[in-house]
Amino acid sequence: MRTQVAIIGAGPAGLLLGQLLARAGIDAVILEQRSPDYVLGRIRAGILESVTVDALERAGVAARLHREGLVHHGIELAFDGTRHRIDLHALIGRSVTVYGQTEVTHDLMDARAAAGALTIYEAEQVSLHDFDADTPRVRYTKDGRQHELQCDFIAGCDGFHGVSRQSVPERSRQIFERVYPFGWLGVLSETPPVADELIYASHERGFALCSMRSLTRSRYYIQVPADEQAKDWSDARFWDELRRRLDPAAAEALVTGPSIEKSIAPLRSFVCEPIRFGRLFLAGDAAHIVPPTGAKGLNLAASDVLYLADGLIQYYQERDGGGLDGYSHKCLARIWKAERFSWWMTSLLHRFPDADAFARRLQQAELDYVVGSAAASAALAENYVGLPY
Repeated sequence: MRTQVAIIGAGPAGLLLGQLLARAGIDAVILEQRSPDYVLGRIRAGILESVTVDALERAGVAARLHREGLVHHGIELAFDGTRHRIDLHALIGRSVTVYGQTEVTHDLMDARAAAGALTIYEAEQVSLHDFDADTPRVRYTKDGRQHELQCDFIAGCDGFHGVSRQSVPERSRQIFERVYPFGWLGVLSETPPVADELIYASHERGFALCSMRSLTRSRYYIQVPADEQAKDWSDARFWDELRRRLDPAAAEALVTGPSIEKSIAPLRSFVCEPIRFGRLFLAGDAAHIVPPTGAKGLNLAASDVLYLADGLIQYYQERDGGGLDGYSHKCLARIWKAERFSWWMTSLLHRFPDADAFARRLQQAELDYVVGSAAASAALAENYVGLPY
């Protein structure tokens, strides 16, 4: 079988790339190791930057997002028992949209199916070959039979643990990484959100985040040590700990209920350089990981995909490879700014086990400065809603 672009991974990055290419008349086949139900079952991010919304509009899959998504014009920072609102729209004229990654994936899957584009699920033993030459190939096993997909380019959108980055020799890539000594214990519940906007809470017991997926479904997180296990946290224990970390008004208003999903996500910062290797291009979590504090993971993946789609469209429609040649440089410039912001938000709001009293006082001063200075609030707002594409 032959295609123009082989896309590895049917998460939102791979599906968005496939949709953008299909609308430009470029043929792409997506290979996914898991089943469709497994892909849709992954609970991930829910905050979309305006750039990501623009990308979904361009892909023709934003109708349900605009019907059901919740536009948020601000966020709240909570510390010392008080909440402080950062008015994103007033500060920089842009906002974010709450719409779960699962819903984005669902919309993209539906659009791909409606277009009759090929996605091969449960493709096992995927291996990448000759991407440093003019004739890349992808081999995989499906239903016990081995297949080969010939292509012009390979897009590695298969996540941090995927085969794409691992197929590149170590001597050809440089890794930058920081692993944090804590994780986020997250609970999804069929309960109304505790507030109209997200609350980012800094507390002596650790960070907490009050988020949502809809007006009836909430997503809450608390900082826990890196070696904690989700099975050790009953629902009652989680709700009690969350209340302790919220301001009195939020703690009083919190509606609890049985958890639909409960898991612990480790926090790390990770960047691979470069993210182009011949005719193989990495995008999304295959290329970078950010702590979720800055709400950048899905949004960075979307901007990678936009750069890559533009480069591929330019190549096929104008026979110009300039966009592809600049892909790694353009993406990495944006990636490192998002890494910086996510690291800063993480440092601002979490408790680090090795922090002394001096570090705590600096953290307190930084929080006071951010909410007390229009310039500092605007800098947070500009980064939170997403730097221009």
